[in-house]
Amino acid sequence: MFDKMKDIWELKKKAEEIKKKLDAMKFSSEDNYSKIDVNASMEVLSVQVKDMSDKEKLEKSLTENLNKAMKNAKSEAAKAAMSIGLSK
Repeated sequence: MFDKMKDIWELKKKAEEIKKKLDAMKFSSEDNYSKIDVNASMEVLSVQVKDMSDKEKLEKSLTENLNKAMKNAKSEAAKAAMSIGLSK
């Protein structure tokens, strides 16, 4: 029983280390209208609007940049989870 508790504690410790690494990883996506930064913990770090002259293009830009940045962050988070055996 103590061995299982030790294993759980070690896994928790590894997960906390990975979480710190994920928080430190920064992913960006930008174009002429906006720039978005996220971390691998799926938190938006910043949103920068570069050009507000065309509302529709800006809205599309924000959506696309957020999706791109989150996709990259998700991919890296999955790799990190696999490195400690948290995912298949």
